[in-house]
Amino acid sequence: MVPSSRAILLIDDNPAVSRAMEIAFRMAGHRLDTANGPEEAYSCLARRRYDAILLDMNFRMGESSGGEGLACLARIVADDPAACVVVITAHSGIRIAVAAMQAGARDFAMKPWRNAELVAKVETAIARGAPAPPGTPAASPADLMAEPPRLLGDSVAMQALRTLVHRIGPTPASVTITGPSGGGRTLTALAIHAASPHADTAPVRIDLRDEAAWQRLDDAGGTAILRHPDRLDGVAQARLLDRIPTALRCIAIADAIAPIVPALYRRLATVEVAIPPLADRQDDAVLLARHFARIAAARFGKPQGRLTGAAEAAIRTARWPDEVRGLALAIERAVLLSGDGTVDAAALALPAVPTAVQTASAAGNTDANFDLTDAEKTMIEAALREHRHNVSHAAAALGLSRGALYRRMARYGL
Repeated sequence: MVPSSRAILLIDDNPAVSRAMEIAFRMAGHRLDTANGPEEAYSCLARRRYDAILLDMNFRMGESSGGEGLACLARIVADDPAACVVVITAHSGIRIAVAAMQAGARDFAMKPWRNAELVAKVETAIARGAPAPPGTPAASPADLMAEPPRLLGDSVAMQALRTLVHRIGPTPASVTITGPSGGGRTLTALAIHAASPHADTAPVRIDLRDEAAWQRLDDAGGTAILRHPDRLDGVAQARLLDRIPTALRCIAIADAIAPIVPALYRRLATVEVAIPPLADRQDDAVLLARHFARIAAARFGKPQGRLTGAAEAAIRTARWPDEVRGLALAIERAVLLSGDGTVDAAALALPAVPTAVQTASAAGNTDANFDLTDAEKTMIEAALREHRHNVSHAAAALGLSRGALYRRMARYGL
């Protein structure tokens, strides 16, 4: 018997369908969260686990191929092979339903459906469970309740990172993760562990700068996440190598590979994984900002966080000193201080222009100067569109006086 209060995620861009299904599942004793498309769905899935996911197969007007839904399904199942996905397709979409089942969906429902039958179908899919690959340990209740480590981002760099994680996760290979602090190194380590045969046990986490913590290596099994091996001197690295159990899988997090001595490098870095800096991830900064706004709104009891066009333009062009972690803090603060959950550019407390760019501009580097000018123009255009060319409102959103905004508009011919 399926217990009550199951958590279900509906991915559908039709508000009327979402409202009707929320009522149906609530009356059946379940909780239904809704996402209006894949981006919001990945954000929801990064915040909590769901017992089942109801996935519509098309999201754009006039689209009926099911390609969008199949792509979303592939990413959900790649991140969590045990995900219980029930796809929703039109009565004529049997081909799409078959493709979805082959791609890992647990079941499918045809439109139109009866609410009671759909609820029963989801409950049955949950109760049936997913067939585990041979040798895969059963997940514990604690694991099922934990937030899954999901790598958000649609950029080419992040797609490549997710592919690499899914490829090396199931292997016993030791991995060293490099990249900027705050960019997602620990999350990547946890994602690799979550894809491994040891996913049912928590990894041992050790900051190697604290030598007293090394004793946790002595009886360690499964996976260990080792931070900062590159900050040890050569003698300490040799002692560490002798201390690591032979059967232990190591996932190291380092600022750089070069300081690691060759013997330890061979033990820790069968595969090197470089986390791309946020500046190299195209529009991922905006996608992440929306995700952090949703989290902050829920945490502080605010209305659903919304970024204005000017705010998104500012986020897209800013350079965050603490990478993703710095962006998350800025969004959290902006949502907390907002009255209605709306985040304008002025509320972001954007970081100063990096010293290297300032130096290049001062030295007469016209390319750097153009980039800064172009970014400011883009922000102003976005703010004016957002506030329907009301200069007073746009200036307030940008944190400028009306006079300062008028001068910039004249400079850029706006």
